[in-house]
Amino acid sequence: MTAKTSPAPARDEADGESSVRAVDRAVAILTCFTPDRPSMSVMEIQKRIGLSRPTLYRLLQTLVANGMMVSEGDPQQFRLAHSVLKLAQAYLSGINLVEIAGPHIAHLRDVSGETAALFVPRDAQRLCVLEHKSRHVLAISRGVGELLALHQGASGRAMLAFMSEPTQNAHVAGLNSAERAQVGKLLKHTRDAGFARSCNEVIRGAVAIAAPIFDHSGEAIGSVGLFGPTARLSDHDIDRLAPDVMNTASAISAELGFVARPAQVTPHSKRTGRRVPLS
Repeated sequence: MTAKTSPAPARDEADGESSVRAVDRAVAILTCFTPDRPSMSVMEIQKRIGLSRPTLYRLLQTLVANGMMVSEGDPQQFRLAHSVLKLAQAYLSGINLVEIAGPHIAHLRDVSGETAALFVPRDAQRLCVLEHKSRHVLAISRGVGELLALHQGASGRAMLAFMSEPTQNAHVAGLNSAERAQVGKLLKHTRDAGFARSCNEVIRGAVAIAAPIFDHSGEAIGSVGLFGPTARLSDHDIDRLAPDVMNTASAISAELGFVARPAQVTPHSKRTGRRVPLS
């Protein structure tokens, strides 16, 4: 007599699908919190993700038990807990700006046809850490390792304009009053437009466009620069290419964890149409 066997594979498959669905739902709960809504009631969470009240409660209790969420107050409110911060710290510790920015910088060079580069601040200067040179015979190249004062050139001012006022003042302290006033004017225009531009400032016959890169805390930690010859780039070309530069910087910022609040006016969301004066 042959013993009957239970359909274990089918049950295992069903259990697996149920587990995956539970994970999907838990992720939906965790990601529905935002900087503008760091704490929510069960009803608010339910409206965002559409789960039944019993299912939602079970998932919330599991997340609380595992240190991913905290429950507090009366009426009851839920918010993200310390274990989420540990995950964020693990992610941030593995970030390499050059690796993240590389494909974006290469794409900017390809779509624009001009030299694209990545810059980071180094004390009172900005440093070129990555460059994809234009394929045109006539091309402008800064070169990896090139240093220049932060207040000089578009790539440095794109960062300096979004740093704190004390930091800006420290970088221009050695200039005379007229020079400080001029730099201050250029920084304001850069903030207003969301990008910096220059012509014949660092290299004669060269045009530069640059936009800031922000990290997860909103600090300006780099810039994307685009460079071309004045013989090829008119004012119209600069206005045409500026959104590409800003979008590239915005994409890199997003991969670094930067999230702009809806009420926050960010440089990458500005399209004022105002022309940034050439230095």
